[in-house]
Amino acid sequence: MFDRTEQRERLMTEWYRRQLKAIIPDLIDKWQQVVGVQINDWGVKKMKTKWGTCNREAKRIWLNLDLAKKSIHCLEYIIVHELVHLLERRHNDIFINYMDQFMPTWRRYKDELNRAPLGREEWGY
Repeated sequence: MFDRTEQRERLMTEWYRRQLKAIIPDLIDKWQQVVGVQINDWGVKKMKTKWGTCNREAKRIWLNLDLAKKSIHCLEYIIVHELVHLLERRHNDIFINYMDQFMPTWRRYKDELNRAPLGREEWGY
């Protein structure tokens, strides 16, 4: 079956998943009201290159499991970022203006995530 290392890793992964799933619903509710959008669904999954994704047509967001290891502000930043994609698909000036309006301190949290292993990707803005 599993060796001890794999078993520990699996247990920690599930623990992180439960922690995130316990706090995400309230954060989504809070930020949907601020941004003025409504999603249909959300989920948590392990992602190698992104902190979050948004499917505009399905109105569904996915959040990276590794956000459980980051500050709550970083998690909120990614939630807002993905919600704003329901208003603007691209990372253009309109998107940036929305981010500035809804979460004026977003750049601080983006920088914090960019210093983390997944943060090596350049988001182009």
